[in-house]
Amino acid sequence: MFFKEGRRIKGGIPMDAISPFIMPSRVGAANSFRATIDISECEKLIRAKRAEGMAGLGMIHLFMAAYVRVVSQLPGINRFIRGQRLYARNDIQICMTIKKEMKLNAPESVVKLCVTPMDTIGSIYELLKKELEENRKEGDRNNMDSAARALVFLPRVFLKFTVWFLKFLDYFGMLPRFLVKLSPFHGSMFISNLGSLGIHPIFHHLYDFGNLPLFITIGAKRTEYVLTQSGETEKRKLMDFTLVCDERICDGHYYASAFKMLKKLLENPEQLFTPPERVVEDIK
Repeated sequence: MFFKEGRRIKGGIPMDAISPFIMPSRVGAANSFRATIDISECEKLIRAKRAEGMAGLGMIHLFMAAYVRVVSQLPGINRFIRGQRLYARNDIQICMTIKKEMKLNAPESVVKLCVTPMDTIGSIYELLKKELEENRKEGDRNNMDSAARALVFLPRVFLKFTVWFLKFLDYFGMLPRFLVKLSPFHGSMFISNLGSLGIHPIFHHLYDFGNLPLFITIGAKRTEYVLTQSGETEKRKLMDFTLVCDERICDGHYYASAFKMLKKLLENPEQLFTPPERVVEDIK
């Protein structure tokens, strides 16, 4: 009945075991990071692949694929805190919000992609395409939508108790399997593409329900003229993105290594079309 999302890590440094008690709130343990990447190679790749038939391929697919590749080599960023204990996640689950229509009052829905460390841009593209097609249909095509709609009709007192009870069950890892699978608050990472709205990325908060340790926000593409080492002016296509992460799952050096790898992959995205040569397992 209960779903084990991961295995408990017992071989870490002592501070890993203490920090969740010092910082019991995911929001209180959140660190923010902002970076800019040169997306010139991404733009070339996207144009080429769209011409080959991958309609709708965009930066969101490349970010997802780059994140999955980082997890395959640095699995520590796919850990989570539950019940003030550190766990290594068994799989990779990416959550994102979509609008069924690009209108102000159009309903939103959350999709969750379950992928593996061996996934590439191609497989992620197909998975996301299928999810978007299903969730943009009319009505509650998504179990998350149906569950949220049911809770809305509860009186405030009962709704407050229900949420408290769900948090209680979650603390001890006793949430039913179906709730964990449909919950947008349980997963490896949440990603939001604000670039599709033409605005800069925000620092999005983490949630104090569930166990999502990372929130990535993508901003709009922009053009900038930079001065090269030879003293010439060069036109470049750039994109800003932000990350908000739970500092309790790994140390700063580990996070820095992961972010550098993410940036490097996005600036050389062609390699994301082939699976990694090996997958690194997290510590015991």
